[in-house]
Amino acid sequence: MKKITGIIVGLVGAMLMGSCFGGGGMQQGGEVVGVSGKSFVEPTPYGMIKVEKGFLRVGLTENDTLWGADVPAKEISVDGFWMDQKEITNSQYRQFVQWVRDSIVRERLADPNYGGIDAYKIMEDKEGNPLEKPYLDWSRRIPYKNPSEGEELAINSVYTVNPVTGEKMLDASQMNYRYEIYDYQKAAMRKYRLNPAERNLNTDVQVDPDEVVMISKDTAYIDDDGNIKRETITRPLSSYYDFLNTYIVNIYPDTTCWINDFNNANNEKYAKLYFASNDYNDYPVVGVTWEQASAFCAWRTEYLLQGLGKEARQMQRYRLPTEIEWEYAARGKEGNPFPWADSTMKNDKGCFYANFKPDRGNYTEDGNLITSRCGIYGANSNGLYDMAGNVAEWTSTVYTQAGVQMMSDINPELTYKAAIEDPYFLKRKVVRGGSWKDPESMIRSAWRQKEYQNQPRSFIGFRCVRSLASVGSPRSTRQTTVSARKK
Repeated sequence: MKKITGIIVGLVGAMLMGSCFGGGGMQQGGEVVGVSGKSFVEPTPYGMIKVEKGFLRVGLTENDTLWGADVPAKEISVDGFWMDQKEITNSQYRQFVQWVRDSIVRERLADPNYGGIDAYKIMEDKEGNPLEKPYLDWSRRIPYKNPSEGEELAINSVYTVNPVTGEKMLDASQMNYRYEIYDYQKAAMRKYRLNPAERNLNTDVQVDPDEVVMISKDTAYIDDDGNIKRETITRPLSSYYDFLNTYIVNIYPDTTCWINDFNNANNEKYAKLYFASNDYNDYPVVGVTWEQASAFCAWRTEYLLQGLGKEARQMQRYRLPTEIEWEYAARGKEGNPFPWADSTMKNDKGCFYANFKPDRGNYTEDGNLITSRCGIYGANSNGLYDMAGNVAEWTSTVYTQAGVQMMSDINPELTYKAAIEDPYFLKRKVVRGGSWKDPESMIRSAWRQKEYQNQPRSFIGFRCVRSLASVGSPRSTRQTTVSARKK
């Protein structure tokens, strides 16, 4: 009887196992074949060019008479990325300013002290439950024309009047953009793991479960007088929120840079009109600090994600290029010392390849006195415009004397988030590309300049990059190589 019962149990077990595996592994003969799924096809971002992954030799391998000093060289590999085909224009940056203006106006239209109109904020979810964090309703238009008394009060609150000239203008001091950045790299470091047991994989080391790990993060707030207060706080690690950095940046360009950059020069016209006039819409924005350019990248990411659904999870953030990404993109597919094919400054028709300072004191020889419209000179072999001249461009890389020698040879980046109390020399960032005011030697792709992150200049702008959402292997093993060549 026991033997019969055992046979029945065995048969039942076999049947159960067969039913469990019948819809899965057994159909593949028990082999591991992986889980199938639909791959994500990233659409080309508007106004951007795809720069394929590859290799470059940064700097120059021997002394150059134009520089008069050895420039360190290093062989580096770079992943693919999207890059703005042109420098960010006044028109594009003005959209950022107007978005910040409109967000302030919408907040005040919903504020009982101004408009008091609840419709400008979403207060409940679809089921009618109150939201923990109400948000602005951007589908409702601001009545800039024919506003009511309360609406007019809210709208006028972001403008000011010059007491001398009577001119009504946007109050630049109020154009503050608040954003948050989660530091994925710091959160991934073992020394910052919330679980103490994960901080050291060496089993010979006794882990202290009560160890206090200190961590620094950036935060910001606006005080009662309307001033932006920035702090870098250091405290014991306690949660994932310790990796969330908060920034508040006044994002209005410093239009006075045209006057402050040039002593004894009559540049008042540019200070008044360069950013404000539609005549300069397609010119590169200037007077923007590294901090403001970084804020633009954060806003551009937010603006993109608001218009996406599930695809938002795949998208990478807009950011400033690393200096190596910038040089790799500037050299083109052939690795030229300039973004064009040879080391001459003109084509066979006698036209200049870029907007720079061709001669001592003669800015107009290339056809422009100051900046030029973006994209009127030829693109390099990557399809990118103005990678030499027009305006120099901010990168995300902190400036150090050692430069590339300190970098990794794969996707290198040197970052340092300078605290407000840090020495000023720690707040220098790498600037690349040269500008409309620079001579031939300073518009080379390998030329490195530095500027302080809070310093606006009439000759520095920027463009954005975005890492690829997916990276595929090529069909062939032919490698993209970009190497520095001697002039």
